[in-house]
Amino acid sequence: MEIDFYKKELKKYLINDEKRYNHCIGVMNMCKKLSTIYGQDVERAMKIGIMHDLAKDFSKEEKLNFCFENKIEVDDVEKASPGILHGKIAAFICRRDYQFDDEMCEAIAVHTTGKANMTTLEKILFVSDKIDETRTYEDVDYYRNLAYNDLDRAIIEIINYVIMDCTKNDKIIHNKSIESRNFLLINQNK
Repeated sequence: MEIDFYKKELKKYLINDEKRYNHCIGVMNMCKKLSTIYGQDVERAMKIGIMHDLAKDFSKEEKLNFCFENKIEVDDVEKASPGILHGKIAAFICRRDYQFDDEMCEAIAVHTTGKANMTTLEKILFVSDKIDETRTYEDVDYYRNLAYNDLDRAIIEIINYVIMDCTKNDKIIHNKSIESRNFLLINQNK
């Protein structure tokens, strides 16, 4: 795989953001590890891992304008909190400029919120984004160990953490996160 190519491409978007760049490398590495554990294509997983945050440094206005100009659907939660649009924008760019397939683009598009009935590749990116090697929050090791053994349970626990954090800090919770959590809970013993 030509990972050096994607590293150079990512730097074009994260020009002065070494921390975010390192996070993307960390997510790529975690995607590699989890895709090996869960029997997914390692190359595809690494590509989405490195490119998932390429639009993170766009301003709120740039994100909203990009979506408007490219006819990317924006819901009310995203309008109120445009920071989460970076996933949809990165997915659009990866499809247009790097010919990522539909599943890869969908994984990038929902890596922040999750969604109901995610594919294993989508789950891997969602979890990798929250537990990569650059993450140092309390209990991150617990979530990493959980992810190595039970990807669905890791997602549920991560979303539980996000819900508590958002509630405590009066932040908006996207309905896709709730739908993702509920879907996994409903289907966990089937």
